[in-house]
Amino acid sequence: MQPTATVLVYSDDANTREQVRLAAGRRPAADVPPVEFVECATLPAVIERLDRGGIDVCVLDGETAPAGGMGVSRQIKDEIFNCPPVLLLIGRPQDAWLATWSRADAAVTLPVEPVDFADALASLLRSRLAVDA
Repeated sequence: MQPTATVLVYSDDANTREQVRLAAGRRPAADVPPVEFVECATLPAVIERLDRGGIDVCVLDGETAPAGGMGVSRQIKDEIFNCPPVLLLIGRPQDAWLATWSRADAAVTLPVEPVDFADALASLLRSRLAVDA
């Protein structure tokens, strides 16, 4: 198992980024490595950080303005080679179809519910790390 997994968190809201960090904890599941977080509040920061590589999962806030996480997800799936899996934070369960349109690999609703979030994040980490192995 690799020593740590790197999770990019995109939101213009510092409270949402904190909810994500707290929900994931140091390790979202026993069978995945501990996580380190890279926080981004703007689309250019997300693109620049993904271009550098080393990101295992992206957590994108669908409620961020002006570039919402759904549009960002679709863009990075088109533009980033070997794009990491995307966990989308959506405002309402009814927005799940938009998460599908955005090509997100998973979606959870806001506010972040710790058990659901940790389960979704751990699942994406497992799939990403299995591919990289």
